[in-house]
Formats: sequence, structure tokens, C-alpha cells
Amino acid sequence: MNTFIFDMDGVIVDSEYTYFKSKTDILHEAGHDVPVSYQYQFMGTTSDFMWQIMKEEFNLPQTVEEYGKEMNRRRDEIIQKDGVQPIANVRDLIKRLSEAGFKLGVASASRKEEIIRNLKELGLDSYFTQAVSAEEVEHSKPEPDVFLHTAELLGSKPSDCIVIEDTKNGTRAAKAAEMYCVGFANPDYPAQDLSCADEIIKDFREINENWLNEKRL
Repeated sequence: MNTFIFDMDGVIVDSEYTYFKSKTDILHEAGHDVPVSYQYQFMGTTSDFMWQIMKEEFNLPQTVEEYGKEMNRRRDEIIQKDGVQPIANVRDLIKRLSEAGFKLGVASASRKEEIIRNLKELGLDSYFTQAVSAEEVEHSKPEPDVFLHTAELLGSKPSDCIVIEDTKNGTRAAKAAEMYCVGFANPDYPAQDLSCADEIIKDFREINENWLNEKRL
């Protein structure tokens, strides 16, 4: 295996809370008193998907596009205030993988502009050859499209790829792409069903030199 493909939200960037808060606040203002935990089911999915589900469930009056724009406006305000925050130890992992000669890509459900912005803000953009958004493929996670397209752009076969994902939908997509999947069970995040992953880690320092040597075989 010579390629790593990273999810972004919850794997590289500590951003899930911006989705939880913005969506929950919008629903509260519309008269729907749902707990933040309601949002956990949407981790790893696209804005259009989650808002379509919520629009139907709560009979929301505005369009999916309008809710998506309002969510992103609120998220941008949070990010401007807090800055782009990395997941613990991910910077070091990415640098180590690059130095070891692995090809690196990002495959995310987020907007392309947001992926690029986050990588630049964290000083990681130079390490990634490809950064792909679900906007660029026909089907989002849990379908495999975004991972397969990223691998194709990297010039890698699916069997050469290791995916790092932190959600049920993301791990399902990685396995549907027939890639090796590492489930990242972030102890600071809501527990996710990572049973589709080939293995589960709780800290990126677990991906050490011995681990990498085993996967190269």
C-alpha cells in the first residue's frame, strides 16, 4: 500500500461542532427543539443530504439550498472566531507519511473551497497531491465515488489505498471502494459505528513506523 486518503472533518480538522451548533440553532429558531445529538446521524454526509432529510422530517419552509447557505454562513462565523483547529497529532502524521514517500489525498463531503481553505490554514496543503469534494462526483458517502475518484487522480489502485475515516458513512464508503479502512474513534467526538473499518485507532500516534512497515508489505 502506497497511498493514504484522509477524510477532512473530524480527521484533519476539528470542525464537526460547527455543523452541530449551526444546524441545531437553525432548527431551534424554526420551532423544533431537537438535542445536538440528533445531528450525529449526519456525520460524513453532504449538506444537501442532511437538509433534505430535515426539511422532510420537520416540514421546513425554505429550500435545501437556502438552509445550506445559512448553515455555512453560521459555520464561517464560528470558524472566523475560533480559527481552523487541527485534530490532535494529525499534522505530525501527515508530515511523517509524506516524508516516508506515501501519496496523500483528501476525500471529503465538504465544499471544495472549504477543503482548500482548511489545508492552507493548517499549513498542510503542500503535502496533498489531490483534494476532492463530494461536489465533484455523482454520489456522496456512503457510496464509494469520492474515494474512487481521489485514487484515480492519485494514480493509485483501490488495493493500494488506506483510508482514514471517523464516521459510519465514511467507513462504509471506503469499504465499498475496496480500500483498507482505518476507523478513527476520536475520544472527543460522539461515538460512531465504525464496525465496517478494518481496524480502529484512537490516536494518530498509533500509526507508527512499525505499523507502516506492516502495511507496505
